[in-house]
Amino acid sequence: MQILTISDEIVPAIYSLNLKQRLPQVHCVFSCGDLPYYYIEFVLTTLQVPCFFVFGNHDGQQYLESGEVLTAPRGAVNVEGRVVRYAGLSIAGLGGSLRYKSDGEHMYSDAEMMRRAWRLVPMMLFHKYRYGRYLDVLLTHAPPLGIHNGPSYPHRGLAAFLWLMDRFRPRYLIHGHVHPSYGYNSGIESVYGATTVLNTAGYRVLEV
Repeated sequence: MQILTISDEIVPAIYSLNLKQRLPQVHCVFSCGDLPYYYIEFVLTTLQVPCFFVFGNHDGQQYLESGEVLTAPRGAVNVEGRVVRYAGLSIAGLGGSLRYKSDGEHMYSDAEMMRRAWRLVPMMLFHKYRYGRYLDVLLTHAPPLGIHNGPSYPHRGLAAFLWLMDRFRPRYLIHGHVHPSYGYNSGIESVYGATTVLNTAGYRVLEV
């Protein structure tokens, strides 16, 4: 199954009327935050496939020219703090980043993110009982602590994601937040235990 993953940067090759012709085999889209909602809506409507998303630390209310206020991309499935099932995959989401200022809407301390991770546990136990695996895909905005981290404190990863990978062994953790275009030489693909960790800032096409 082919999956388009997007995050952080508007890519002209994706924001294109030729997108369906370029990626005709994509089954769904994963969005990992810090993108305009109109961009996400364009991708899912052009490809005519489901989109599952989490918020980035810069996400919040966005405004249309009509004055309408959007709090999320229309037509996409918010997986923040949830575990959902699609096409044989159990998919969970924990968006946002490490808190580096007091007024950020989608920012969390290490302890706050750990509490969010713990709240996924009953849902993952159900998926283990029902489908045989706790989790297949964990969508985040920030990376795990020590993996694909940037040099600055705002781009440090979160320890809660290491705990989830250690205990529940998802096949993939897909994140954004650390832009290769910033010149960070932090890697875009790593393996941690049973989990492949992918930085999708910009976009990637994933074969599952």
